[in-house]
Amino acid sequence: MSTSYQTSSQQRFQRIAQLNEKVFHIDDLARIWQISSTNTLRVTIHRYIKKGWLFRIYRGFYSIVPFKKLDPLFLGVKALHQFAYVSTESILFEAGIIMQIPSRITLVSSESRQFTIGNYEYQSRKLQDRFLFNSLGINDSNEFKKAGIERAIADLLYYNSKYYFDNFSIIDWKKVNELQENIGYPITNYNNKTGEIK
Repeated sequence: MSTSYQTSSQQRFQRIAQLNEKVFHIDDLARIWQISSTNTLRVTIHRYIKKGWLFRIYRGFYSIVPFKKLDPLFLGVKALHQFAYVSTESILFEAGIIMQIPSRITLVSSESRQFTIGNYEYQSRKLQDRFLFNSLGINDSNEFKKAGIERAIADLLYYNSKYYFDNFSIIDWKKVNELQENIGYPITNYNNKTGEIK
């Protein structure tokens, strides 16, 4: 292997390291590495995969760490390649507010889409931009965005205004209603004794 090739490869991965990101779409790599030729880009990626420097998640989506080491929530958000966050059933099951295990990891973004990565199934629900980009109740971790409990409830009620929550007694309905009002969602009227939504 030529010294110039090694130097070029090192520089490319130094650029990636500086971004503190784990996953990249093919257009991200083209931009970061400043490769305009599609063929050159694909050959370069193929070489790096063979060397174990890059891992293919699926065609056009790659990681610098093995697939199994990636958080499935993080993976789903990043796969959408747009503003998105984990919400609704995935958050509420984790919090013990719904008891049934969700069949898919649930996300919110600007598109309605179902997809699979490895053994993980995902559902992205479409949300209008005026609601989607309202950050109230959304927690921003280092790697991806995730709704807090009240935001996840408000989101789910936006999609299904009559949704029944198994463990409704632990819901802070005042906070939910405040979020609904501030986001612009319809306000939910509920019976705190029965959990019935009016």
